Amino acid sequence: MPIINRVAELAEEACGWRRDFHRHPELQFAVHRTAARVAALLEEFSCDEVVTGVGGTGVVGIIRGRAPGSRVVGMRADMDALPIEEIRPSDHRSTVPGKMHACGHDGHTAMLLGAARYLAETRNFAGTAVVVFQPAEEAGAGGLAMVRDGLMERFGIEEIYGLHNMPGLPLGRFATRPGPIMASADSFELKLTGRGGHAAKPHMCVDPIVAGSQIVTALQSIVSRGTDPLDSTVVSVTRFQAGTLADNIIPQTALLGGTVRTLKPETREFAERRFRDIVEGIGRAMGVAVGLAFERGYPVVVNHAAQTEFAASVARDVSGIGEVLTDFDPTLIGEDFAYMLEARPGAFLFVGNGDSAGLHHPEYDFDDRLIPYGMSFWAKLIETAMPA
Repeated sequence: MPIINRVAELAEEACGWRRDFHRHPELQFAVHRTAARVAALLEEFSCDEVVTGVGGTGVVGIIRGRAPGSRVVGMRADMDALPIEEIRPSDHRSTVPGKMHACGHDGHTAMLLGAARYLAETRNFAGTAVVVFQPAEEAGAGGLAMVRDGLMERFGIEEIYGLHNMPGLPLGRFATRPGPIMASADSFELKLTGRGGHAAKPHMCVDPIVAGSQIVTALQSIVSRGTDPLDSTVVSVTRFQAGTLADNIIPQTALLGGTVRTLKPETREFAERRFRDIVEGIGRAMGVAVGLAFERGYPVVVNHAAQTEFAASVARDVSGIGEVLTDFDPTLIGEDFAYMLEARPGAFLFVGNGDSAGLHHPEYDFDDRLIPYGMSFWAKLIETAMPA
């Protein structure tokens, strides 16, 4: 593994930053301590500019190479944690009840900070490197907020790259693909209103549970009969609430909720349209009033072909030819880096976290041995994209 020597020297310090972030998790846009610490470190590294408050609580650092150059390349890390109670014992366990870094954003931030320090020290490139620290990836679309706040235009970003750890992938192995790599993430809430009454007299009622059950079953036909079997789509009803603890009451209302995931814009359009048809049609047939809120979430993460191949070549320099997968199967998880890839060419990659608990699991922890891989990847990306 050709880790840059200076990166190896900085890895222990970066591990310390990571564990500090892990002890103090913050949610969505309320990453005030994390953002302040990131900004202070970037100032300490002597970045040319440090800008806070981008998209709410985002932080951007500017590092100019020692040689003149017109290219500007962005690198993004996310900073927010999750509302999960950590159960894994460690000396850096979360100190905030009900919050933890269960997705590795603490590690992502530490790796990009380490790369920023290295790049600010060496400046062995011609052009401008932009390090982007984003809030609210897990919920709130912080990536969109930063784009709308002029991230690309204000800092002249021409290309942008993202990196995310992946449990189950061998430690330090990279994986990516051109085209769709992560799904759109839409959500729905459905309220069915019938006519409640005594369970012994169902003919006097309009049962929202029966209507809801038929809707749950019919929605599965969107995937099984409405889309190409090779076109990955998920429709999951994850919540069904109705009735009371009494077993002799037909309730007045039922509430359903869930998610729809797709990998193509045209499939996304079809799935929503078919979803509405099914819900409204069954509602009419069963005599229940339908209240539907269908909310568009993060769009599909679509990697640009040229930038994906370039990033993969950089990853091969770090981990070796056999340790970079370029035909990685898309995942139906959502990611708001999609908004940045809609604004500029770029690529999103995964890097293996080894045999750890899965993302969003209360026993998950970022593997600190991954830090020098990520730092080296970011450093080599800039030095390769903009050679001095």
